[in-house]
Amino acid sequence: MATIEKFSASGVYDPPGYSQAIKVTGAQTILFLAGQVAYDKDGGAAHPGDFKAQARQVFSSVRALVEAGGGTLANVVKITTYVTDVRHRPEFRALRDEFFGAKGPASTMVEVSKLAHPDYLIEIEAIAIV
Repeated sequence: MATIEKFSASGVYDPPGYSQAIKVTGAQTILFLAGQVAYDKDGGAAHPGDFKAQARQVFSSVRALVEAGGGTLANVVKITTYVTDVRHRPEFRALRDEFFGAKGPASTMVEVSKLAHPDYLIEIEAIAIV
């Protein structure tokens, strides 16, 4: 079974909202999740214009994929988030904390001019160790 340890280093700021680093030992399975977006039932963009609804659906998809791979959200060690408007960061953080807890995985957020569909507001990639 993998041991997952969240940590920081002396002299490196340790923020309350995410982990600066994750150390994994004894890993047997690594899941690399492609960027997840909010799909509707036909593969189009769900919840156009509603960042919070899209983010909730994306986090739910990440959870479903990790669980299908034999883990839980506690096994997610890294997420990379792409948003079209970084002003949604407070809403994003609240939802990330809801799904992962107050000290979530190592995390990066990048603002981009657009995603693969003009109605997508957020996309999240994840890495999980099971």
